[in-house]
Amino acid sequence: MIPKVFREVIDLGDGRTISLETGKLAKQAHGSVVVQMGKAMLLCTVVSNYKQSDVDFLPLTVDYREKFAAAGRYPGGFFKREARPSDGEVLTMRLVDRVLRPLFPKDYHAETQVMIQLMSHDENVMPDALAGLAASTVIQLSDIPFETPISEVRVARVNGEFVINPNRTQLADADLDMMIGASADSVMMVEGEMDEVTEEEMADAIKFAHEAIKVQCAAQVRLAEAFGKKETREYEPEREDEELAKKIHDAAYQKCYDIAKKGTSKKERGLAFSEVKEEIVASFTEEEIADFGSLIGKYFNKAQKNAVRELTLSEGLRLDGRKTTDIRPIWCEVDYLPSTHGSSIFTRGETQALATVTLGTSREANQIDMPSYEGEETFYLHYNFPPFCTGEARPLRGTSRREVGHGNLAQRALKGMIPADCPYTVRVVSEVLESNGSSSMATVCSGTMALMDAGVQLKKPVSGIAMGLISDGDRYAVLSDILGDEDHLGDMDFKVTGTADGITACQMDIKVKGLSYEILVNALKQAREGRLHILEKLTDTIAQPSEEVKAHAPKMITRTIPNDMIGAFIGPGGKHIQELQKETETTIVINEDPVTEEGIVEILGTSPEGIEKVIARIESMMFKPERGSVYQVKVIKILDFGAVVEYAEAPGNEVLLHVSELAWERTNNVTDVVKLGDVLDVKYFGIDPKTRKEKVSRKALLPKPEGYVARPPRDNNRNRDNNRGRDNRRDDRKPREAKKED
Repeated sequence: MIPKVFREVIDLGDGRTISLETGKLAKQAHGSVVVQMGKAMLLCTVVSNYKQSDVDFLPLTVDYREKFAAAGRYPGGFFKREARPSDGEVLTMRLVDRVLRPLFPKDYHAETQVMIQLMSHDENVMPDALAGLAASTVIQLSDIPFETPISEVRVARVNGEFVINPNRTQLADADLDMMIGASADSVMMVEGEMDEVTEEEMADAIKFAHEAIKVQCAAQVRLAEAFGKKETREYEPEREDEELAKKIHDAAYQKCYDIAKKGTSKKERGLAFSEVKEEIVASFTEEEIADFGSLIGKYFNKAQKNAVRELTLSEGLRLDGRKTTDIRPIWCEVDYLPSTHGSSIFTRGETQALATVTLGTSREANQIDMPSYEGEETFYLHYNFPPFCTGEARPLRGTSRREVGHGNLAQRALKGMIPADCPYTVRVVSEVLESNGSSSMATVCSGTMALMDAGVQLKKPVSGIAMGLISDGDRYAVLSDILGDEDHLGDMDFKVTGTADGITACQMDIKVKGLSYEILVNALKQAREGRLHILEKLTDTIAQPSEEVKAHAPKMITRTIPNDMIGAFIGPGGKHIQELQKETETTIVINEDPVTEEGIVEILGTSPEGIEKVIARIESMMFKPERGSVYQVKVIKILDFGAVVEYAEAPGNEVLLHVSELAWERTNNVTDVVKLGDVLDVKYFGIDPKTRKEKVSRKALLPKPEGYVARPPRDNNRNRDNNRGRDNRRDDRKPREAKKED
């Protein structure tokens, strides 16, 4: 018997709907929901332990997976089972985690796992836009403590109109693609890419998305009430001691304020803060330290945070002595690495990124194989954040989710500036060598310069900046180029990238409730001033992309050949193309144009001579002589009945010069007229109707000798007259079958 199902429908206002359903699946989880849009179905579950973990943070795991069966496909590769998450899945996990995590109680430390699975795919629905809605709904159906429902939507601008949760076809025509996460009251997360939009246009998109999110939050509340809203579970809260908090605040606040005001380096102020903390710890007895446990450190950090925030709000000063709009000192360098195709260093304060560029053929494109999307990227960026960049020693355990997310942000910032006719597959790798502040924005800046150094003809250079916001309700301060310490003590941190003409990408995490759009736009405008300042530093270092790629970098030339010539160019088993690559020291890749079905030949090599040889071979193969034209040829082979010659302007394109076309006089031996290696002119007559082969003639270009008499044409009826033809068989010849009977 199918259990009772509870269902709520969200109308998107354009004929599309999203349904929320619970009560049928995964009932042992603490909450479960199926979110459906079109044929796309997501199953989301949540489980949270009833016992608090022995840690001072929330051990939350958000896991998003797309099942290949959902799209009727098999997993690629040797093992036919889903394994580690793809980058696309990791990015969706991060989008959901960033909105959920701040809404759990700060003292809730029970291990919590949210699992979201794509169970059915619809090619007209992008499932990542439904993941946040699913995660929040499933928590509302549980007894887990959570502040308020949230949702996430994708907003795109297509032909000047905003669209909620567009499909991929619409997205391909959009000049703005953003994911917005929010509650009914406040925007909490923004991430996306744009085609050089203004700050006001970006704010309008956020407003539009927020209105749709309000409807989705209300639907979650209705579903939870219909299902039966559970009482929020009780849990053991963190221990608090107001008297201890006041004591530590009084002892630490002013000292921390004074240290922050000195404007020292990260290392110096870190040591100074540590000394204050040690003094405070030393003022307690061993029994008190054992009794209070981690409360001393917790209250000290709180006092330190309050002191730094107040310094900024009251005096407009920051930890390193800068004012709110100041950018740290910047120095840049290009062409630092001699063997790479392009390289650059970008250093801003205590943050440094070294970027490299590698150029390749379409064979090096990044293949994306997900149930919801198959494709390839001919421009991609990888970001590495080794532990030494923050002065730490810890084991490397593969690429982290943070590295995937930061690399994706930098990639989205730059990819719109790669020209459509760039023949290369381009890979950028950013190695973060120092970090105190936004290394992802340093990656954007170093990536821009490395691309220009490599000779990639960027439409416009791109710069990026990380901003912060501190507010106490009445006062607020927007901080340009935030430090790492300012990242966690502020109420909003946001990263904005763009050209001189507009924004290309952004990422925001907003921690304060009810942030006004006026403050948001002001913050974005201050970010623009900072971006332009940084952009000027980049263009001072390298003003324009290099006109040519480096001497040791591969040059890329593309040519088009007819579809019916692809096989001949490749040769049996790839013999011809392999020999040509070996001979010319080039890499040759052939793709078929999906529209024209022509062959697109990519020629990659460091030797101009080698590339020219390949081009010559292609031109030779495509060479079509015109009837009546005269061509210079070279004798490459002598036969008894003529000479094989190749066209001088199309080496490798051969034709037979018959012995009868060498001279007007009778030629007994071919070598009497031409020899191997001779260069001569011939006239092209097209296809000979008798031989059905191409005909060229040398004698047609020579004057006829005096008294020359042409030989009479051959009499094709002579066999019949001489009774030698097959038609003169004896009529009484018996068929073979008759002979057998005899």
